[in-house]
Amino acid sequence: MIIGVDIGGTNLRAGIEMNGAIVQKAEVLLRDKDSLDATLAQLIHLIRPLAEGYPIEGIGVGVPSVVDVRQGIVYNAINIPSWERVELKAILEKEFNVPVFVNNDVNCFTLGEHRYGLARSYSSVVGMTIGTGLGSGIIINNQLYTGSNCGAGEIGMLPYLDRTLEFYACSSFFESIHGISAYEAGQLAAQGDRRGMRIWAEFGVHLGFVIKAVLYAYDPEIIILGGSISKGYAYFHKALFESLDDFAFPESIKKLKFLPSLDENIALLGAAALVQPQACRV
Repeated sequence: MIIGVDIGGTNLRAGIEMNGAIVQKAEVLLRDKDSLDATLAQLIHLIRPLAEGYPIEGIGVGVPSVVDVRQGIVYNAINIPSWERVELKAILEKEFNVPVFVNNDVNCFTLGEHRYGLARSYSSVVGMTIGTGLGSGIIINNQLYTGSNCGAGEIGMLPYLDRTLEFYACSSFFESIHGISAYEAGQLAAQGDRRGMRIWAEFGVHLGFVIKAVLYAYDPEIIILGGSISKGYAYFHKALFESLDDFAFPESIKKLKFLPSLDENIALLGAAALVQPQACRV
């Protein structure tokens, strides 16, 4: 049994992985984010009942940040101000006396899809999460690729129009450009509202530029979408694929598999998979 942990700017989640499934799970709202001691205490309190109640082999943790993968040090976690530099591996190993592995949260999402989800039969995979931000994880030859600083796959940081790809392909597109949340736009689209449908179609075109950047950089067999905004897939997928018509290698588009994620526990499963030998390479 392995514990997978998913740390977000809003919630902490942990679950026990056994035979490719999460058999027990706990979740709490992250409080006191300006206090490192308080947030670490809350994380340890969340993990402890799982670690003490079962024969645990190790703990894998996904964090929304750049990570020194070898040493398990977290730097500048997004939306957690007190997490500027946290030696998370050392802290949790001392607390629970089992091996601990730490990586970026989107990398964990992608690893989860590759080991247990929709990308199990593919050796070349890109996972993308679309929500408050835009992140990507990469599988090359069946291994998670993190880069030398755990920054591989940050396609959203590329310049695009007057901002970056991320600005036009996450929640800021809806809120800053159209003055509406993605959730509200989804409600409108579900009712057949023309404005809502138009906003999602425009979003699909912008996301299409992201996909083209991914294809030119990594040429994966499959792309899996996760995150809250991916739930609007039915409203933007047509415009997205139409925007790929000018891609330089049309045969690549024909072969590409492109799917929204289905498993709400996939990030926990991916975090747990970090504990397994040869989970990733740098």
